[in-house]
Amino acid sequence: MIAVIGSGIVGSLIAREINKYIEDVFIFEARNGIGTGVTKGNSGIIHGGYDDTPGSLRSELCYKGNKLYDEISQELSVEVKRVGSHVVALNEDELKAIDELEERAIQNGVKEYEILDKVELLEMEPNLNKSALKSFYCPIAGVTEPWEVAMQATKSVEINGGKVLKNKKLVEVKKKDNKFELFFEDGSNYIADLVINVAGLYADEVAKLFGDEVPYIFPVKGEYYLLGKDIKYANAVIFPTPSKLTKGCLVVPTVDGGYLAGPTAHGVKSKQDLSTTQEGLLEVREKSLRLVPTLDFSRNVIKTFAGLRPETKEKDFHIDVGGGNVIHVSGIRSPGLTAAPAIAKYVVEYLIQEKLHINLQKRKNYIGQIEKVPHLVEKDYDYWERVIQEDPDAGEMICYCNKITKKEIKEAIKNGARTLDDVKFATRASFGECQGSFCIPKILKIISEETGLKPQDILQNEEGSWIIDSEVRMI
Repeated sequence: MIAVIGSGIVGSLIAREINKYIEDVFIFEARNGIGTGVTKGNSGIIHGGYDDTPGSLRSELCYKGNKLYDEISQELSVEVKRVGSHVVALNEDELKAIDELEERAIQNGVKEYEILDKVELLEMEPNLNKSALKSFYCPIAGVTEPWEVAMQATKSVEINGGKVLKNKKLVEVKKKDNKFELFFEDGSNYIADLVINVAGLYADEVAKLFGDEVPYIFPVKGEYYLLGKDIKYANAVIFPTPSKLTKGCLVVPTVDGGYLAGPTAHGVKSKQDLSTTQEGLLEVREKSLRLVPTLDFSRNVIKTFAGLRPETKEKDFHIDVGGGNVIHVSGIRSPGLTAAPAIAKYVVEYLIQEKLHINLQKRKNYIGQIEKVPHLVEKDYDYWERVIQEDPDAGEMICYCNKITKKEIKEAIKNGARTLDDVKFATRASFGECQGSFCIPKILKIISEETGLKPQDILQNEEGSWIIDSEVRMI
């Protein structure tokens, strides 16, 4: 059995890649949902591969990962939008950064870029700060929903004979006859022939359970604004010129038509600190308005949130074999989302087959294409009408903000959704302007009816995140 510790976008894609060769793949996730850690709280950007330090593992895998996303999009039925990106110089001092990015792009083998002058840039992005002088434009940059990639990848593993187990926090490891016995907080234990540690913020702590040391991980918090869909601010991802610590506060079109502004980048003590702060959000407003002055933070804000990234002093990925048949995939900070498909191939093709000398043969019965329940609002009305004739639930709107029907909610539950966040990330219900004020009671009722769970036992996400604490009348 091959054990993958962690179901974020990197862990799920590694598990999927191994599953192409070996059926007996188990994903162990400490949390109650798929992709709900680092994967959930980031910008969702597929970077162009031009920015990372030449010679680093990040630079080697970022550009390769970018190229693999068209294949990922097709095979996993996930949305990838190649909206492009601009790194914008607003003054003479920042023009030096554009030259440095071009030099890095050349060293990293990235050919898909242009240096745009003021006129060309403002034609493409009319809402930009009119002080903009130039941009480093990369047309292959894009956006996706990283949690959707993780969810579809884990679905692929299950369809192809693997297992996905949630609420499995690893607490102890024993070596046993060249294998590992894995002990979990819930009292269960499993024997694994090979373990892949992809535990995100906790990968350094998990490594110690195997007697290995990887670079120390410290959390860096990024705070964001999510802005609505009714105002068009930008066509592409808008970056400021980068600093040594961060790519800066960005303006990012989301897959479903909204916009992100952020993130900040400040070290915090706790790996569970997802709070937003007055200071952090003020920083986001000031820095993002410097790029796009038309951003409306008074009337167009949907929500604020924060995510954590696993940073190390080395500022590079650590992906290597530990003691015995264990591989540690650690320090996966930006551009981890972009590099994820390439990391999966690196682990399987290089570390497992070449470094560990484990011979793998592709399975003949592997199912490569994974379908997804379509968002009906994205289909034409004739198609939607035909679906309603077959299933009247397709005509009952549950989430009015994002136009999500009862049929879509029920399909998500059929596919394993048991919490409100499971439904949210599978369907986008409660992701819109009202943030679930209207639809959460309806979703709660549907989950209860479809699963037999009592409403007071249905969680928002993790243990203890109850919505109601006693019996109520559901209408």
